Amino acid sequence: MNKPLINVENLSKKYNSNSDEILALKEVNLSVFPGETLAIVGPSGSGKSTLLHLLGGLDTPSTGKVWFENTCVNELDDKDKTNLRRNNIGFIYQFHHLIPEFNVLENVMMPLKIQRFSNKRAKEKAIQILNQVGLELRMSHFPSMLSGGERQRVAIARAVVTSPSLILADEPTGNLDRENANIVFRVLVEQASTFKSSMIIVTHDLDLAKLCDRKMELL
Repeated sequence: MNKPLINVENLSKKYNSNSDEILALKEVNLSVFPGETLAIVGPSGSGKSTLLHLLGGLDTPSTGKVWFENTCVNELDDKDKTNLRRNNIGFIYQFHHLIPEFNVLENVMMPLKIQRFSNKRAKEKAIQILNQVGLELRMSHFPSMLSGGERQRVAIARAVVTSPSLILADEPTGNLDRENANIVFRVLVEQASTFKSSMIIVTHDLDLAKLCDRKMELL
């Protein structure tokens, strides 16, 4: 039987605001297996984004543990967390965070250049991914020249170009109309399947959540 790619044990997160203590996430237990897609749903303030940040090592839990394969993420130092994210995790957010001074191709090449791919190999891989997400005619365009849906598809291409074992997506269709949301979500699911990546996606859209293998609700 497959071992989980991500395993979460009794995960909680508390924040201190002035003299008050805010419980953002309470005792979450979760396992996600290789190649599985999971939608996390729930009302605003239920801790969905907090959970995603903890899974990606962007924040540290107050109690509990996050395991990535055999590695306890919250016990790593900052350098090792950065290396874990760089080599294994693709992030996609509600806002695309593309570099405005770079064209589409250059934006998608960037994670590969950080991994010290040659310029030739990085360009080949980026072109391949952009073809898969239907942006072969937009490679020389800058982000300001693209529609919202196109920008999110570039963000997806950038997230998957390194063939990550895990994709973390935080409301990736939240800024899009229904038609573009459907397109972007299906591209995301297809790319996760192509690379056999596990995917954990936070969404308010219950119809889109049904396209994932499993749904988890935070209250």
